[in-house]
Amino acid sequence: MASERSTVAEKSLTHYQVLGLARTATEREIKIAYRKAARIAHPDRGGDAAHFRRVTEAYEVLSDAQRRKNYDHSYGARGQTRRTPTAAPGRGFRGYGGGDPRAAHRDGATGFSTRRMPKERHTAADPAVYFPAYETLAPGENPVLPRRTAAQPVHGAPRRRGVFGAASRLEREARSAQLMMQQVLTAIPAARLVNGLAAPYNRGYLDHVLVSGYRIAVIGSMLVPDGAFRWDGSVLLHGSKVVAPPQLIPAARELQELFPECNVTAWVCVHSATGNLFEPVIDYARGTEPDGSNALNVANAARFVREVKGFLAAGPTPNVVDLHILDRLLGGMY
Repeated sequence: MASERSTVAEKSLTHYQVLGLARTATEREIKIAYRKAARIAHPDRGGDAAHFRRVTEAYEVLSDAQRRKNYDHSYGARGQTRRTPTAAPGRGFRGYGGGDPRAAHRDGATGFSTRRMPKERHTAADPAVYFPAYETLAPGENPVLPRRTAAQPVHGAPRRRGVFGAASRLEREARSAQLMMQQVLTAIPAARLVNGLAAPYNRGYLDHVLVSGYRIAVIGSMLVPDGAFRWDGSVLLHGSKVVAPPQLIPAARELQELFPECNVTAWVCVHSATGNLFEPVIDYARGTEPDGSNALNVANAARFVREVKGFLAAGPTPNVVDLHILDRLLGGMY
């Protein structure tokens, strides 16, 4: 059993963890780390052949600028083990990440640990706690992320894409980012906002991701006129006009598989052209209210803030900043 756990832990490591590197490692640091790891892992020196192959693969990817960029934008997909969905109850994409993530946390570069975090209940308003804790680092050991980076509540910025409609996109993305900074991050110290990410496997673009504890909210936005709308679960209806929301479900599902320890849910924040947080007025078909239980939730700005805060705060450890999760998300930024 110990051997099995070791194999699973090894497969769960990213290429950076295999070489003991931070994501910001330079080309020189990658070469030095590879030589050191290869000497230890080489079968001729008594090392494990499977581990040596992992070391070699990690070096081949990270030493090539384009392959490294693609790897980062895939959120370390090739370094992660995709787990089979469980029957544990959860919200968002049910069957994934429904269990208590405190039962099996990553333990630095050693993969998964069977240690459990304390069982006392924490609230989203509690001060942020970092995992792995910086205080537990061994002398000379590099942290997953520099503390200054991990403590930063906002990362990245809306990305200018194309020519046509760029101004409108930047406006709504800036509105969404400002809304989350003012009304979500101030209420949840552990929440981190990441702007301008590649969709998993380079399939498109994500405006924003909010992460707190082991809950991830994938955020898109729309800019519409004031008035009465109806959400039927797939499109917004404004009189005879049909407005389709951003296609977030495929990317959110892929992120759910890449981060099986998390609960991943998608939201579209519908902004009013006048800036009124309570406009537009949206009537919801039965079962489509944006309460975090749907694969995709659509809401005006005021309700969006309320629902997203509730979703993030409802996790078992909403005050935790998991450095491994944040590190991988930061790798997905453009």
